[in-house]
Parts: sequence; C-alpha cells; structure tokens
Amino acid sequence: MTASGTDRGPPLVHDIYNPGHHADPAFFSAAKFGVRQHHWPYGNMPPQPQVSEDQVAAIVRYVREVQIANGIQYRPHHM
Repeated sequence: MTASGTDRGPPLVHDIYNPGHHADPAFFSAAKFGVRQHHWPYGNMPPQPQVSEDQVAAIVRYVREVQIANGIQYRPHHM
C-alpha cells in the first residue's frame, strides 16, 4: 500500500492532505459522515460505518508516516 491513489480515490500522499489543511479529525469525520467531493473528481465519499475509530486511527498514523517519508509536512492553510 502506497497511499498514492487509484482510479477510484485520491492520493493521500499529496500536499493537499498535509496536517495544516486536513487535520487528523477530518479523516475521522470523513469515515463517520462521508465527505462531499471538493478536491478531486471521484464523487462524494459515503460514510464508512464498517471502519472502527481504532482502524481510522491506524489509517491516519500510516498516512502521516508515509507523508513524512515523502516530505509532506504541516503547513498552515490560508483561505
């Protein structure tokens, strides 16, 4: 697993997901409630009730580790 995206979902190893733009709680919210399409052309993501909070936490840890390994760091988001 590389978090580099597929034809069905976005790359999580991308600066748009740096912790200053998408903080860890955004991942928990997306899994619990789903998320409207806004950065990528993949359509809305539905809620993922089969994924536990512990599993989301493990996913977030993994994504952050892969991001760091690829030079993606916290940058403040300015609207």
